Amino acid sequence: MPRMINYPHVASMVFGVPLFATPALVTAVKSVLEPHLLGRARSEELEPMQLVDDQERAAKSLTVSGKVAVIPVHGVLVPRRGVITNTCEELVSYEKLRSQLDAARRHELVEEIVLDFHTGGGSAMGCKEMADFIRLVAQEKPVTALINYAACSAGYFLAAACSRIVASPTSMTGSIGVIIETFDMSKAEEVAGITFNTFFRGGHKNDASPHEPITDQAVIEIEKRLDSAYKTFTESVAEYRGLDVAQVVATEARLFSAEEALQLKLIDEIAPAQDAVNAIALRHAASTRQGGGRRISAQAQSLQIQSQL
Repeated sequence: MPRMINYPHVASMVFGVPLFATPALVTAVKSVLEPHLLGRARSEELEPMQLVDDQERAAKSLTVSGKVAVIPVHGVLVPRRGVITNTCEELVSYEKLRSQLDAARRHELVEEIVLDFHTGGGSAMGCKEMADFIRLVAQEKPVTALINYAACSAGYFLAAACSRIVASPTSMTGSIGVIIETFDMSKAEEVAGITFNTFFRGGHKNDASPHEPITDQAVIEIEKRLDSAYKTFTESVAEYRGLDVAQVVATEARLFSAEEALQLKLIDEIAPAQDAVNAIALRHAASTRQGGGRRISAQAQSLQIQSQL
């Protein structure tokens, strides 16, 4: 039986927590969540959205052809498993990505792994751990980041950890920054005649409550979390890419074209996605040329890359 989306749970991963995400992505997710949280969703929208079942999830699992494994990293990134199928954004979990990457690492026929990126980022929680795991796997087998067509914020965090980064000519890269948004419903509740009485222990237990204007105390705590997450992001990218931290900070979370990213050493190469995959397949084709009779071009074509826009 398909599982249903728990909107309050999803909201807890969006509001009041550090996000390695572009402002545009945050706005897109909010546009889906806010009507449900404020009770403004149309009647046809009040039915819970269905998540894909396990069989469909398995069908989208690891793609292996020849000696190359291709793993899609598309849509919104979250810590734990869960995929939204009937909106324009797909939730991809670090948990699932880790299991796919580990499967490719253990696969005896796989000699190189390609992470196919098209994402505006997502949760900061779990991102560093995922990036470090990519780095660990890359010590055993090459892991190529294919930016096809976006690897922003958390997406770039993961891409930076790969052995090398190839970006499509029209790709977007960067947004090396962190953002936190809080949710204040106090004015809407006042208009509706609703009052929430909150009782708590611990001076910070009610920080950033959505039922009252944000306090100076909460702002100070949020700034601390922002600083910590930003430090982790910038220092990790600098380490992965062999850059000075000052160079990474100087990007000021801007988005860059492929050519700009190459000049800044945020990527290693510019090439159309399919051309990049074909080149990888050709590099690992030496052993398959002997006796198999299979054309290398056919092998490369079996690794067709398609963006999920």
